[in-house]
Amino acid sequence: MFIIYLNSFSTLTKIIKSQQSNQPKVIYGGIQIGIHNGTRWITERVPSPPGMQLVMFIPDFIGKTSAARAVLKDTVSRADAAFNIGRVAFLVHALAVGNLDNLKWGVEDRMHQPQRAQAIYPHLYPMIKAAEEAGACCGYLSGAGPTVMALTSGASGDIFTQREKERTDFSVAKAMMQVAQAYNVKGRIVVTQGTQEGARVVKVEPPFSTADITFRDNV
Repeated sequence: MFIIYLNSFSTLTKIIKSQQSNQPKVIYGGIQIGIHNGTRWITERVPSPPGMQLVMFIPDFIGKTSAARAVLKDTVSRADAAFNIGRVAFLVHALAVGNLDNLKWGVEDRMHQPQRAQAIYPHLYPMIKAAEEAGACCGYLSGAGPTVMALTSGASGDIFTQREKERTDFSVAKAMMQVAQAYNVKGRIVVTQGTQEGARVVKVEPPFSTADITFRDNV
């Protein structure tokens, strides 16, 4: 959830313009897919399968997007473009119908992960392999990195209320950390679930609430 203290709509506009690639998930929450139609962004929510958990290896170093982009070619082959288009379609379908087994194929990539793994993140593919062998549905580089993300399944609801046999997050987390240690990459593991709530206004001036009508959080 992204919390906004709003004193004017111009504040929200500045936040949106500063990170256009991230704005749909920040503002609306959940899994968002968006396109730019030449005039404005159009976004739609993709369903999030119940019980899906996120296991993130977050290195201690900060990855520079400029450095991650510098290792990519300016053009891609027709074969690689077709490969990625098919995987994106497969990924969206897997999420929409809740088929977590197909996420492994949906996150496959030829356009940025191989290049970045070779030049910047040599631990990436060994970590993905270890996570999947430990029970993860899939693993991938989160954005331009450096975080490596694995998705696991379990019963819906809070992860701490699930029985151990219903969860794979702990074994996946340990497997990912072992790879990090083998490659001497310091970092930590965060296990969490996605949120369906996006930006949340918690304070406005002047307030919306009155003596007779109270909005959420008394804004």
